[in-house]
Amino acid sequence: MAKIKKKGTSGAAKNYLTRTQAVKKLQISLANFRRLCIFKGIYPREPRNRKKVSKSATHSTVFYYARDIQYLLHEPVLQKFRDHKIFAKKLKRHIGRGDYSSAKRLQALHEPQLSLDHIIKERYPTFTDALRDLDDALSMLHTFANLPSFNGIPPDTIAECERLCHEWQHYIMRTQLLRKSFLSIKGIYYQAEVNGQDVLWLVPYKFAQNAPVDVDYRIMRTFVDFYQVLLGFVMFRLYTMEGLVYPPKFDVLADSKGAGLRAFSLETKGVKLLEYEGTTNGTAAAIEGKDVSKQLKTLSEKIATISTTDTEEITTTILTTTTAEDVPATELEFDPFPTALSAGDDLRQPDITSSSTTGIFSNCTFFLSRETPRSPLEFLLRSFGCRRIGWDAVLGDGFFTDNEKDPNITHQVVDRPPQQGPGGEVEVVRGGRPQYVWDCVNGGNLLRPDGYGPGEVLPPHLSPWVKRGWGYDPTAPLPEDEEEEEEENVEEENEEEENEEGEKNKDEDEEMIDGVKSEEKKATATAESEEDESGYQGMTIDTANTDEEGEEEESEEESEEESESEAKPAKDGKSKPKPTFPVVEEDEDDLSDTELAARQHQAEIEAEALGKPAPAPKTRKGKKTAAESKREREEAEEKEMAKIMMPRKKRKLYEKMVYGNKKREAEVKELQDKRRKIEKEKKGGKVARRMKV
Repeated sequence: MAKIKKKGTSGAAKNYLTRTQAVKKLQISLANFRRLCIFKGIYPREPRNRKKVSKSATHSTVFYYARDIQYLLHEPVLQKFRDHKIFAKKLKRHIGRGDYSSAKRLQALHEPQLSLDHIIKERYPTFTDALRDLDDALSMLHTFANLPSFNGIPPDTIAECERLCHEWQHYIMRTQLLRKSFLSIKGIYYQAEVNGQDVLWLVPYKFAQNAPVDVDYRIMRTFVDFYQVLLGFVMFRLYTMEGLVYPPKFDVLADSKGAGLRAFSLETKGVKLLEYEGTTNGTAAAIEGKDVSKQLKTLSEKIATISTTDTEEITTTILTTTTAEDVPATELEFDPFPTALSAGDDLRQPDITSSSTTGIFSNCTFFLSRETPRSPLEFLLRSFGCRRIGWDAVLGDGFFTDNEKDPNITHQVVDRPPQQGPGGEVEVVRGGRPQYVWDCVNGGNLLRPDGYGPGEVLPPHLSPWVKRGWGYDPTAPLPEDEEEEEEENVEEENEEEENEEGEKNKDEDEEMIDGVKSEEKKATATAESEEDESGYQGMTIDTANTDEEGEEEESEEESEEESESEAKPAKDGKSKPKPTFPVVEEDEDDLSDTELAARQHQAEIEAEALGKPAPAPKTRKGKKTAAESKREREEAEEKEMAKIMMPRKKRKLYEKMVYGNKKREAEVKELQDKRRKIEKEKKGGKVARRMKV
């Protein structure tokens, strides 16, 4: 007889634990449990069947993996939480007794310090892993750097977040690793390429922020504490790789004057190179070298300039000089191996470190007006090579020039309506609005600032991360077939208007003709009355009758002669040619389907009798042949049969895909219709303005 299993000892019931069970097992408070899970990266899990895990589980019950909770039992941070609980009890006891000196000494000397260094090394074993998880960290720190200080967020946390954000921006500006940026409703998106990894973060606009009350800032601060340690590790590694001193020096006086990024000064440190010399005792002497960070950047370019022939000559000379004395000449010959450049693929790979678009503002001098956002513009311009940036003295210290009329300024960034001078002349701006800078960055070249001036309708600001292969592309022209249909509709409307105008003119002409006829009748009536009075009316009537009778007799004689000539052949044996009449061809669109099919069948029979190929089937305009419609019907039936033969899971997935495609196509069509309507209104406005002129 098989052994009866005890309930809850295997299966899903053993693999999952509720949050209450986990807190009891770790013997900590719920707040510390949440902090510990955030630090370690442990999140709730949803079981496949809640009833199998726990009979009393509801929709709000939170489950965790049992092995994750078992993993937390030996975490050093857990012991720090317990030590801090003991410290809090001692501190409370001293304060309750009124012994404030002992309380200060206890807090200064014996307060447990929480360290997350081992967790960073554990969660990110390589530097690339840390860079991949840097998006959320940068977005969170930039958000807290712009928040006001209140009870939930101390000022020290905000100052630390702001310092780390400035250090990150300084590194991006120095290395020119920024690639794209986008202005959105949420804020400004930036994307940089650091060590081959794309890092995307969001920076909110610098407005007066009101901290919402319904947010649990304790949870947010836990994430901020972890991200501060993570970004500190990353920044130390990045600065060290660039040969810079970390952390950079911070000038408090310059920061108080509003210098911003200019309050930090970077320092280059000497790189120590190890040169191993062949000594008798086998020791290595370390010598201090100079700063070779710039030389290392250009090393790959110098290596690429060296030809392969020179390399082969250098290697052969080195080999001959070192082995000519001891090795025979026959052994110095080596097999010629083809180099990778001559035999391999000559396709040039993209250079990540030196992009051609990183210096688009290197030859420009910008001036930022006081109404423009200085911080994002300065960061963007310096990241793409601009070294001379001036702004109004109201925006802070650290400018290149504060004179707006400086002749060295090549571009001016303004965000105001057109200004008129004292004489009524419009102010001329050498540049454009802030969107001009972002469009230049995303476009990869220096654009013309003509369409970005004050009062101009700005071009659409498109996201550089949206793939234009599928969906609506605002930059692409409208489909040709739809444009042709639109033109046909416009032509039909014009024709209808012309027909209406023609009918109106026709009615007016008929009215004029009726008036002329009535006047002629009146004139003839007066003439007849005059003729009656003179006595010539009878003679005119008789002559008219005689003339009509003579014409009728002549026409009858001509018709009899023609009939006799047709009945009797001519003397020379040749008959007169019969009169020919123009043959009226019937339009195929006027025929019915049966008549069209009969004609097609007759044409095929005649072609077969003459030994000619059968003619192509004729169809009406816009209609398909029977063969085509039959083929489409068969294809539709095959698709439906294949759909029926699919498994239920794949069929549902296929139906979702079809539904999504149709919905996306409908959205694209709707956007195209809107664009077509706007362009039509613009054309109408231009025509109206021309007519006014």
